[in-house]
Amino acid sequence: MSANLFIVPHDFTSVGDAALKYAMFLAKPRKTAIMLLHIVSNKTKAKPALEKLEQIISNLDLNVGDGAVEAKVVEGNIFDDISKIAEESDARLIIMGTHGAVGMQKLFGSYAMKVVVNSSVPFLVVQDGIDQSKLNNIIVPITTSKESLQIIHIAGEIALTFDSKIYVIAEHQSDQRLSQQLKIRISLVKNQFEEKGINAEVEIIENKKSFQKTVIEYAKEKNCDLIAVAHDSSGILSQFEKYTQDLITNDENLPCLVVNAKLLSKLYF
Repeated sequence: MSANLFIVPHDFTSVGDAALKYAMFLAKPRKTAIMLLHIVSNKTKAKPALEKLEQIISNLDLNVGDGAVEAKVVEGNIFDDISKIAEESDARLIIMGTHGAVGMQKLFGSYAMKVVVNSSVPFLVVQDGIDQSKLNNIIVPITTSKESLQIIHIAGEIALTFDSKIYVIAEHQSDQRLSQQLKIRISLVKNQFEEKGINAEVEIIENKKSFQKTVIEYAKEKNCDLIAVAHDSSGILSQFEKYTQDLITNDENLPCLVVNAKLLSKLYF
């Protein structure tokens, strides 16, 4: 992913605005360009949609040196075309809004999940009401699966850009073989971060709850600003999708960075 480009799908709601604001925050250090994207079901809706996007852009508080924000309207559906456009544009990141996990508001969060599992481009999901002014601490949960480590590279890139600290947590394994695998994974992670000069803390947690609940509680305790996780679509689908879905729509409103470990164009471990 060489292009200095973020893609922000916008549905003309407050969560679309939240995603755009967060994208601008992330874009500022590297002057990354932003594509503000809306998908329409038929061509008759394209012109008014483009006008709405351009109005949103005209209302932005852009400064000299900021990356450009351009509007794009495409006929299609969000499940297929967001990831396709991101791949064709060689985008670095898709930043999408969700309404969280309350009642009917969970619906758009589930849309995000469906887009994530089809995307080879890293995906960052944000909720309404987040603080767009800081990224001091990042939590990275890993498992005994080598696929869980595919988040390490991009989490490290973000940490270097924003001088963030990374908290890597893993769930204690009572099985000796799994415990040994976990130690190997942790050693790889520590070496990767040390080589890049990233401030990281690694902890294995004795867990009596679901791992996703443990991740959220730990993130709250450490004042984390971002969750970064690898999604393994080849695992036990319903179980792993619930894990990722719960992290995306977490009650703390933390942004969640997700990579599809099986679809990444470049693997790191």
